[in-house]
Amino acid sequence: MKLIKAYIKSRKMEDVYNALKAGGYKSMTIVDCEGTGQYTDQEQEIISDKYPFAESYPVTKLEILIPKEDVSNVVSIIRNSGRTGYPGDGMIVVSPVEDVFKIMTDDEGIRFI
Repeated sequence: MKLIKAYIKSRKMEDVYNALKAGGYKSMTIVDCEGTGQYTDQEQEIISDKYPFAESYPVTKLEILIPKEDVSNVVSIIRNSGRTGYPGDGMIVVSPVEDVFKIMTDDEGIRFI
């Protein structure tokens, strides 16, 4: 199993979600965040009211747990649906998953996902 974390411009999240859902990937976590970096959003530059000292910008983090053989497909979906063509389109991080534990059933192991 692999855990994909994608940091996406917030206004592209609906497109990414719908593309993943259409591709059969329906279980994910979506979190509104703020990020800093050396980029500007050419279409919509909004510096945070919450962290103006850091010149942070709205970003959405998506997390999705998938079989390792699906990595290139999911990365492709996120890239194609999340791209604006401007700096700061985000990044995708892929990490290995050692184990998974279900809270309600006490099942464990990645086979239960």
